[in-house]
Amino acid sequence: MSGSTGSGTGTKTDGRVERGNQTRRLVLGRTMDIASVEGLEGLSLGRIATELELSKSGIFALFGSKEELQLATVRAAAAVFADRVVAPLKDVPPGARRVWELCRNWIAYSSERVFTGGCFFYAVSAEFDARTGPVHDAVARAHVEWSAYMEESLAEARAAGDFAEDLDAGQLAFEVIALMEAANARSVLLRETSAYARAEHGVLTRLREAATERGRATLAED
Repeated sequence: MSGSTGSGTGTKTDGRVERGNQTRRLVLGRTMDIASVEGLEGLSLGRIATELELSKSGIFALFGSKEELQLATVRAAAAVFADRVVAPLKDVPPGARRVWELCRNWIAYSSERVFTGGCFFYAVSAEFDARTGPVHDAVARAHVEWSAYMEESLAEARAAGDFAEDLDAGQLAFEVIALMEAANARSVLLRETSAYARAEHGVLTRLREAATERGRATLAED
């Protein structure tokens, strides 16, 4: 009898946990879209509860505060970014081609509006860049990690022989990210979708200019 009771209790607990996880995913899916358009300050427990027809107490139980809701939204957006931009390249070896595909993935992530407002992190950065606190730090950390990943990818491609030994990976990472972010900004503000083609052209041109003959050969088909 005691074993049967324990099993039933465990099933009930598992069911509550899964419902909580489903609600959390539902909430964060909505908050990421809102924040990409209106910013993280556009989020509130009451608003989300009303829009999704959930109880405010239930939302509070999951997140506890507006700040925690904002932080959870940033973490969720980082996971989406990694899944769409970085994860597809896990089996692509280091080199100029991998860097180029990484850039193309970023452009697709922005142009295909994975988030309604374009790049989530570009949108919330302007909102929090001059502030202090945990949310600012989370947004800044995401930017630092992305820049570092791009720089690391370029350094690995340099080590593979696709770029010259004296390549400044940090400088080239800065340039290609700036081109892509400019395309995102113009497409959102001006509805100028051609900006993405311009960014692709600019990024590919810079990569080819910096590449060795070996590296250029891997980029030749584009």
